[in-house]
Amino acid sequence: MFEHELSALKSSQLLRRLTPVESYHGPYATIDGKSRLLLCANDYLGLAGHPALRDAARSAMDRYGFGSGASRLISGTSASHQELERRIARFKGVEAALVFNSGYAANTGIIPAIVGKGDVVLSDCRNHASIVDGCRLSRAERAIFRHKDMNHVESILKESRDARRRLIVTDGVFSMDGDIAPLGDLAALAEKYNAILMVDDAHGTGVLGRTGKGTAEHFGLSQGIHIHMGTLGKALGSFGAYVAGSRDLIDYLMNSARSFIYSTALPPSVCAASLAAIEIVENEPPHRERLWKNRERFVAGLTSLGLNSGESETPIVPIMLGDPAKACKAADQLFERGIYAVAIRPPTVPEGASMIRMTLMATHTDQDLDQALDVIAGLKKEGYL
Repeated sequence: MFEHELSALKSSQLLRRLTPVESYHGPYATIDGKSRLLLCANDYLGLAGHPALRDAARSAMDRYGFGSGASRLISGTSASHQELERRIARFKGVEAALVFNSGYAANTGIIPAIVGKGDVVLSDCRNHASIVDGCRLSRAERAIFRHKDMNHVESILKESRDARRRLIVTDGVFSMDGDIAPLGDLAALAEKYNAILMVDDAHGTGVLGRTGKGTAEHFGLSQGIHIHMGTLGKALGSFGAYVAGSRDLIDYLMNSARSFIYSTALPPSVCAASLAAIEIVENEPPHRERLWKNRERFVAGLTSLGLNSGESETPIVPIMLGDPAKACKAADQLFERGIYAVAIRPPTVPEGASMIRMTLMATHTDQDLDQALDVIAGLKKEGYL
């Protein structure tokens, strides 16, 4: 039934397949019986295997069992869910928070609950697919602004003064290019034009800011962001997502976000692991410090090789290649030489922007990074990069 579509994807070098990981130990994964250095995980702080998270999850399973058994508004809310939500609110410096089952579920639930017909949603052209789909589901008028272009944002806000409600939504850290949104400027425009500002801080939480609170802390913003959204499955090493903000916002979303209302709740063990991760982020800064040292070392190595890492400002470091076939061949060669980093191709990125997207972890050693850079240097010499 789908032979034609699959053939077209294959001929365009856009067909994707799953790569099973047999085991995962720190920055290494066993795949096809061979240990390979991971340079494509979002486990930035290396917390996914941390003993504190595992112990917390085990303790919660002993108390609650594994599954939650129901949606949050039925019988699926445990003390672990409520404790995690209070902890997230304190971590983000706001009144309240609400846990969702994934970042995708959060964005496709929050945005349609906030805006609808008669409203305008302004979205950066490089926002994550979950934001794009949330905007589409909302049925609000969609205004896509040029990447981090504040003049374009302001012109849309001026033209949409008659809208009932206007929502500006942006990634805090853009997931493919690794650059950071200008939150201070966006907050100023939101205040000037009475708009709501929502930030998806999936890749900023735990990574950016003096204490790891994310992109807002990075810019020193204690106010001006109305909706903080982020994930628990990246730097926090757990699973799920959250929205944080005013008590009224959270009460409203609890009663109107369909992806929250109509989903079985996260297992309490997942919430317990997330709580342990937040404690580590706040109280053990050496993890984050090591991550940023690794980022500095790796980017310096790529620069010395003359490779283009685009606009990266974070531990997300792409090698820009342009052509999807070239990106696939480079990824295959990296894999054969013990490095797991995947090719990113359209529609995840625009046409002509295919890349090898590499991500650094706090658990990478200097030896790991030097090994990776030696392999990359060899591939460049051979014409793969």
